[in-house]
Amino acid sequence: MRPLARAAACAALALLPASGALAQSAGDITLGFGLHTVNPKDDIGTLAGAEAHAGDNAQPTITFEYFLRDNLGIELLAATPFSHDVSLAGLGTVAKVKQLPPTVSIQYHVQTGTRATPFLGVGLNWTTFTEDKGTGALAGADVDLDDSWGLALHAGVDWQISERGALRLDARWIDIDSEVKVNGAKVGTAHVDPWVFGVAYVHRF
Repeated sequence: MRPLARAAACAALALLPASGALAQSAGDITLGFGLHTVNPKDDIGTLAGAEAHAGDNAQPTITFEYFLRDNLGIELLAATPFSHDVSLAGLGTVAKVKQLPPTVSIQYHVQTGTRATPFLGVGLNWTTFTEDKGTGALAGADVDLDDSWGLALHAGVDWQISERGALRLDARWIDIDSEVKVNGAKVGTAHVDPWVFGVAYVHRF
């Protein structure tokens, strides 16, 4: 083969899509290690008669997914505790809370015949709040947020970077509602309902 023809052939092969490269088969397992930020909605409700807000926070995450069928998996999301400042209009930051949001989702991975594999998921989230602490105007007060159960939606794309590895970009929306008490008295419900954005490395076994 002439050098020019050989070079053209190599270039053409390099541009061909990696067909089936990210296909997931029944029984496959993936582990993902990433960093995600939890972004509560701007107004999380009225607490003690004032508009409340919660700050964003980023933490390391890990996912485990088992494929029940080809391209159909069940995923567990876990993370280190997310920390949020809670503020009230006119009072500033009045509490600091930590939360863990384990989430189980059923996910379908769409094969495109390229290195990109998008996916969609729906599942159940359980958020438990820990280390609730009053600050500022509520310094020394007993602040308590109830656990929350809610719907979780998930979407993203995996981009193949090796035979078994992929870079993942994803987003989740989680329904989180928590009753808030101060010194044992209910002061309202926090409708956190965050978007969760992140990037991760996913390895298939």
